[in-house]
Amino acid sequence: MAGGKLQAPRGTFDVLPADGPRRAALRRIAEEVFAAAGYGTIDTPVFESTELFARGVGETTDIVQKEMFTFEDQGGRSLTLRPEGTAPVCRAYLEHGMHKLPQPVKLWYWGPYFRHEAPQAGRYRQFTQVGIEAIGSLEPSLDAEAILLLAELLGRAGAKGIRARLSSLGTPETRRAYSDELRSYLRAHESELSDEVRGRLDANPLRAFDSDHPGTRAVMQGAPKLLERLASEDQEHFQSVLALLDEAGQVYQVDPTLVRGIDYYTRTVFEFTSDALGAQSGVGGGGRYDGLIEQLGGPATPGVGFASGIERILMVSDLEAPGAQTDVYVAHDGDGDPREAFRLLRELRARGLSAQMEQAGRSLKGQLKQADRIGASWVLIVAGDGVRVRNMRTGDQVEGLSAEEALGMVG
Repeated sequence: MAGGKLQAPRGTFDVLPADGPRRAALRRIAEEVFAAAGYGTIDTPVFESTELFARGVGETTDIVQKEMFTFEDQGGRSLTLRPEGTAPVCRAYLEHGMHKLPQPVKLWYWGPYFRHEAPQAGRYRQFTQVGIEAIGSLEPSLDAEAILLLAELLGRAGAKGIRARLSSLGTPETRRAYSDELRSYLRAHESELSDEVRGRLDANPLRAFDSDHPGTRAVMQGAPKLLERLASEDQEHFQSVLALLDEAGQVYQVDPTLVRGIDYYTRTVFEFTSDALGAQSGVGGGGRYDGLIEQLGGPATPGVGFASGIERILMVSDLEAPGAQTDVYVAHDGDGDPREAFRLLRELRARGLSAQMEQAGRSLKGQLKQADRIGASWVLIVAGDGVRVRNMRTGDQVEGLSAEEALGMVG
């Protein structure tokens, strides 16, 4: 309504100062965890060519068909706000010749992503994701490493009720043959399926495993399992991943019904859920995408990675982070020179101290209350007869100091 109260668009949210420390603490944890494993940072544009996601994510996926924010620029080019991170990272890998670097190339990212889906607890139309990609190797140890890094990130964040589920989708050829088998099975039970699943039978029958429709769920209990149709090479790869996780002591469940909502996945797929989130329990997940870079026009290049929603992690974690600390508060009485107070403020900050000053016209009593409110350790009071220094912990005060003497006392 014109002239009415303005609010953030539905499905978005504001990160307020009270929320910032926990998010910053989680980012520091992510950086420590990934840097220790050799992952360097990458930051791709917020919008990309729409074709990147149509080719990479898959034209039959919900993301491409229903959830992308797509627009035309002034030149008539179709652009899309990035709905996920893997395809943009792979595009950057190709564009910048990273295949010439020692492989695998290990990258991690943190940033905003966009999907037009129904807002719900911890899921928004603009959300923040953290993720990793390891590109250029088929080694099962990379699959295991990705799973363990996500487990470590969640563990260090204090996420509660975390469970890990794993499966394998095999190669695209195995998946196509299995899709035909599953499609035939589902057509034999078509009357019992939801309208949505029936509409997807030709394009992507595997998504029936994601359905929460009672009739569909009952049908899927008797459906053939892709995990039982893997070629021997894919089965060996999956068993190697499981053996590495066992050796690392990682608890997991092999779930043959696990599928991912993006077409580029091959072989290992995994998902971490939290019992604290109820029905929509996903916290993060990923897997292999050995054919994605080839789909984007590059040479056959394997890859594996994961992404996790920051808002989802923080919803289920007990991560605590201290707020901003204030070392010194600079006040002034009615006789003090505000310009001297400002000079002291700048000098304190130049010396590496966190400092604030009176900027709201409070009385001296009100200034001391404000200093206490923000947790200042010291107060410098600029007065007509010099600078007073008050220790806010003990209440002791020294008067008549020069500016340099006062600065020396506090830092």
